Amino acid sequence: MDVLPLALDRGSEVPLGTQVSGAIRDLVTSGRLHRGDRLPSSRALARDAGVARSVVEQAYAQLVAEGWLEGRHGSGTYVAADRAPGPVRTTVPSPGPTPGRSLVRLDAGTPWIDPRHSDAWRRAWREVGHAPGPRGYDDPRGMPVLREALAERLTRTRGLAVDADDVRVTAGTTDGLRHLLAGLPPGPVLVDDPGYRAAVETIRASGRDVVDHPAGSPVHHLTGSAAAYSTPAHQHPLGPPMSGPDRLSLLDAARRAGAVVVEDDYDSEFRYDVAPIPALASLDRDVVAYLGTASKAVAPSLRLGWMVVPPGVREAVDRHRSLTHDTASWPVQRAFWALLRDGYVDRLVRSARRTYARRAARVADALGPWLEGTPAGMYATVLLPPDLAVTAHERARAGGFDVPLLSDYTRTSDLTGLVVGFGGCTDDELDRALDLLVSAVRGRPVPVRAEPAY
Repeated sequence: MDVLPLALDRGSEVPLGTQVSGAIRDLVTSGRLHRGDRLPSSRALARDAGVARSVVEQAYAQLVAEGWLEGRHGSGTYVAADRAPGPVRTTVPSPGPTPGRSLVRLDAGTPWIDPRHSDAWRRAWREVGHAPGPRGYDDPRGMPVLREALAERLTRTRGLAVDADDVRVTAGTTDGLRHLLAGLPPGPVLVDDPGYRAAVETIRASGRDVVDHPAGSPVHHLTGSAAAYSTPAHQHPLGPPMSGPDRLSLLDAARRAGAVVVEDDYDSEFRYDVAPIPALASLDRDVVAYLGTASKAVAPSLRLGWMVVPPGVREAVDRHRSLTHDTASWPVQRAFWALLRDGYVDRLVRSARRTYARRAARVADALGPWLEGTPAGMYATVLLPPDLAVTAHERARAGGFDVPLLSDYTRTSDLTGLVVGFGGCTDDELDRALDLLVSAVRGRPVPVRAEPAY
């Protein structure tokens, strides 16, 4: 190219050499200059641009160092790279029923946070601001005082007789699952289908295969598997708890195979029909790795959780976390400890449990004939034929609500329906969403289902 179209701003604080190099770089990445094109000499470009030759020489030297240009001895300066690849253009569905209108997402993971307790939340974060942080990387196991508080809570609420040395603080459930997988021998992981999508993606990202297991059916063997991921207190997303015989069958299969059961205890505190179901880990700490989370009780955005690791893999997990410095944020740990200490978490759980009980009754009244089991936690699952599920989903979207399809949680299962969350909304929003769903399914026969395997 004989003349380069350079637009320089002499009133800018950006040096002219930087402006020249940036302009030439843009010509290459946009495709206006191609690999092999010869650039003007530094003298000629300096004359055309009205700058000192040293400015152009500086720009050329910078772009040669970055690999965009190459200098050929006795020949000149040439383009050494092709244009940057353009973005792949795909059709993206509208995020809402009308432009600019956001949807209220009624999903299985968004909790209801009672605003009446917000003063304690603010006090905890003010306290963090005045607390001296660690001088370097914090203890990879987590803050000692937080682990003590978590151990007390697990013993009191989940029947797990643990102490601080047994507890590890994580940056959420999937973070804990990642660390556990890093400490296990090679092998696939068995996961319920339908099941927790984030767990499936985490397992696959670790380089392991996922073995689909029909949700609600007992596990009799784990031969060849490194672990089985399970939500025994409240199967995600169908809802029922794992029966006593099925719990024993799963533990027996893990013992015989030398595998680990990963118990995701994501919302067991929110039973309102019966007392919270004891943790599976309380039956055998040597086989079960326990995962807990603050996402459902306090806020998903905290990205905080905890785990109790079986003794046989504890050293490997601790070593991995120590080497990677992959620990939960210290300010978040410090704040959560204050929230536990001051009773904020207990008050929030009690308040949410009462709210969920009222809302679950609303859902049962509206969608009872189609419900899968008794609602618990912060969502209920509705089984519907595929066409009717899509119709109800789309009608809810048109009315401003995103109600996930059950098929979003399946891999090989042919179950279809909706997962109706009632945590991240107001009572009025829930009633309006239910009206839309009922209007979509009204008049259709209630499906006949076989007795559940739970």
